[in-house]
Amino acid sequence: MSYIIETLGNLVQQTAFFGLSWGNYLMVVVALIFLYLAIKKGYEPLLLVPISFGMLLVNLYPDIMLSIEDSSNGVGGLLHYFYLLDEWSILPSLIFLGVGAMTDFGPLIANPKSFLLGAAAQFGIFAAYILAIFMGFPDKAAAAISIIGGADGPTSIFLAGKLGQTKYMGPIAVAAYSYMSLVPIIQPPIMKLLTTEDERKIKMEQLRPVSKLEKILFPIVVTIVVVMILPTTAPLVGMLMLGNLFKESGVVKQLSETASNALMYIVVIILGTSVGATTSAEAFLNLDTLKIVALGLVAFAFGTAAGVIFGKIMCKATHGKVNPLIGSAGVSAVPMAARVSQKVGTEADPSNFLLMHAMGPNVAGVIGTAVAAGTFMAMFGVM
Repeated sequence: MSYIIETLGNLVQQTAFFGLSWGNYLMVVVALIFLYLAIKKGYEPLLLVPISFGMLLVNLYPDIMLSIEDSSNGVGGLLHYFYLLDEWSILPSLIFLGVGAMTDFGPLIANPKSFLLGAAAQFGIFAAYILAIFMGFPDKAAAAISIIGGADGPTSIFLAGKLGQTKYMGPIAVAAYSYMSLVPIIQPPIMKLLTTEDERKIKMEQLRPVSKLEKILFPIVVTIVVVMILPTTAPLVGMLMLGNLFKESGVVKQLSETASNALMYIVVIILGTSVGATTSAEAFLNLDTLKIVALGLVAFAFGTAAGVIFGKIMCKATHGKVNPLIGSAGVSAVPMAARVSQKVGTEADPSNFLLMHAMGPNVAGVIGTAVAAGTFMAMFGVM
């Protein structure tokens, strides 16, 4: 009888109920809220579902992220191996390959001035970097956190891994992806605050047609120019442009379809669950996490505002030919930011069509955020 009682006692002790802290239970609730937002409200479900499920798993069974060094038998947890691909910057680079294969750079080629709007929106990154330094973060951690301002999850993960800031990777990634999904909520009030009704009603001229040759040469020329100037951008910019070359060359349709579909979704599953799994209660529930979330919001707001303000400057310089709203699309949340520009524009004038004009700064922002990450790597001598 004592054997049966002892066996049942051991089984009960093996359940998660006795091994979890209050923090784990709190993070389980947070994970469930994220799942609700993703499934019921449709907030970036492709990203938020795997991230929140990874968060759920690691707080129910922390050993799923057990490192090889801490393991008694030399075998790590499943999601630890996924996470190593984040740490080695492999998955973010593959995400850029898929993004490139899905992106049409035609609006940017047709209106090269969009590069300026994409660059202006990166101001939020460097503003957040300075603010993070003042808040007591080490310089490398401040750089990794500031990239959240570009609303670019893969680049945030890439830079955190390259700069060795893996202890902040979970909060950084969750903040970056959260703000990406909240673009339609965060940006419109800033855009309306900084523009007048008349400015929002400005109709822009139709973009010129872009030739096939231009679209093929663009990724090649951008790769050569950007990587020659800033070699540290090669992994992100190189993969982005390779994916785009697959798409535009027209001779490797199978590679383009694989990069933009099957490969992209496989990488999103692995990246999302592993990033979510970095948000254990011990790593996530601290003051630094609150600081990172706040800094990310400040960076994103500053970036949006800088893009709109530069759009106003271009509007004045061109005598009213540029709608300042497209400047907000300079953050690299593709294509959500461009859609927000379109939505706010049509609210002022239902016949106004800004989407293709906003796509120029939007895709320029993807390149701009990668360049900002490469700049930080160069500053700290990281290759």
